[in-house]
Amino acid sequence: MDTHTHADPTPYGRPRRRPRRTAGALAAVAVVAAVAAGGAYAAGLGPFADEDGPDPEAVAEARAFLADWAAGRLPEAAARTTAPDRARQVLRSFTAGLDITGPKLVAEDPEETGEGTVTVPFTARMPVTGLGTWTYTSELPLREQNDGAWKVDWRLSLVHPRLGDGHKFRLEREETGPVRALDRDGETLSAGTHPSLAPVLARLAGGPDGGGPRGAVHLVDRATGEVVRTEASFGGRTTAKDDGPVRTTLDAGWQAAAERALGEAGGKNAALVALRVDDGEILAVANTPASGFNRALSGTYAPGSTWKIVTSSALLLKGAVAPDDVVDCPRYLTVGKRFQNVETSEHRGATFREAFTESCNTAFIGLRGKLGDGELGDVARRYFGVGQTWHVGVPSYDGSVPVPRDETEKAASMIGQGRVQANPLIMASVTATAVSGTFHQPSLVAGTEDTTATTPLPPRVVAQLRELTRATVTGGTARVLAGLPGEIGAKTGTAEVSDDQENNGWMVAHRGGVAVVEEGVTGGGSAGPVLRDLLAAAPAS
Repeated sequence: MDTHTHADPTPYGRPRRRPRRTAGALAAVAVVAAVAAGGAYAAGLGPFADEDGPDPEAVAEARAFLADWAAGRLPEAAARTTAPDRARQVLRSFTAGLDITGPKLVAEDPEETGEGTVTVPFTARMPVTGLGTWTYTSELPLREQNDGAWKVDWRLSLVHPRLGDGHKFRLEREETGPVRALDRDGETLSAGTHPSLAPVLARLAGGPDGGGPRGAVHLVDRATGEVVRTEASFGGRTTAKDDGPVRTTLDAGWQAAAERALGEAGGKNAALVALRVDDGEILAVANTPASGFNRALSGTYAPGSTWKIVTSSALLLKGAVAPDDVVDCPRYLTVGKRFQNVETSEHRGATFREAFTESCNTAFIGLRGKLGDGELGDVARRYFGVGQTWHVGVPSYDGSVPVPRDETEKAASMIGQGRVQANPLIMASVTATAVSGTFHQPSLVAGTEDTTATTPLPPRVVAQLRELTRATVTGGTARVLAGLPGEIGAKTGTAEVSDDQENNGWMVAHRGGVAVVEEGVTGGGSAGPVLRDLLAAAPAS
């Protein structure tokens, strides 16, 4: 529901779909590369308990347990419970038995549930290798011990609410034959020639709707083995024809360049998407390691400061700020918790342009009062299609920008943290929309349904965004791209994951029509070289 109006409400209407172009006419392209977080634990940035809320030490212990579980440190996670041996055994069998890799566990608001007890709800996103993500909610009960320390009060139901002494889970797969896929020029694509495409090609087995391999997680009776209920189903009806391969929008040249760029990044968890600005057709999708989980299209990560493209759009749309306005950039800013800039930098008297090019968190957080609580999500959905349902051709995660629950979370959302969730595909599309003004639903195969409805950005806002991203390359945090040919614009980003894991480093960029993202410790330092290598090696746009 729309609850806010903009200063420039020009109704451009729904964008028209342009006719598809052949590979020889790649006039405009957007490319994005991103790395997935190692443990994939989303610590979140708020809200934080006040003095009258649950004991912060209990909440910290719950978050630490979730972080250890997500990162695969099962002995450490088990040691945080009241039954370490049993917990270690169950957590190991649950993960291995259901082929779960890289779970994402997001803590929600804690609640005092009695004297000496606290409950922390959490959302679990469990990627089942080769099938998809099983999402559910559960709760962590914590109990204060005699020595004053807090421990997770172990019980089977905390792993999943329906896991108990009488029931267990069983994974069943339905085998499907390998899909034959071609790129946009008819060149054969396979996991053998393009290894990081493996999780994408596996999902193409279902045809335009992305049915992919099929399987299910069943709750079964421990004694009889009978299925009590199906907890999660993956894949759909196979529609791919046996008499011909699937024709994709991928470009073998872009794909090869993407794989080489990620290969030179040292084997860290990474994902990359390249797509065309003018029609959203995806040219390359790369994942490392190619373990079966499609981080590039299905991952859920905080986009960090690359999200400032959307935040800037929201501010510029309503005339709340102009590029030359002084916004200031102090080293720290406290909004329920202390926020800071990367390496605690500061730029006193900075203009909004400088705050963007130097990726100043505190300046953007200081502008939060210019936007209504739901306005950032409204702009993301209305102009960028984020949070709407996308039909890409394979399963994808299409983003989430919830209304902030308090001022701390609103501050975090301004800089792409808190509960804002995206992935390389989303940020590639965001960048393409920002520099062209029009959202095009990304597509991997021809004939995908488009149910999105968006409004084009006003030309003045597009011009400002292009100028801001260009200045980030010529004199800001994306200087690593300055030596490449073409008029490149970019935005870097760094998103906190948890205290004991490296940050996610992102970068998005466009050249003619190119946008790129990558992740490591910082956007410019670790993501930048991957993006630079990709643009240097990729076919000319």
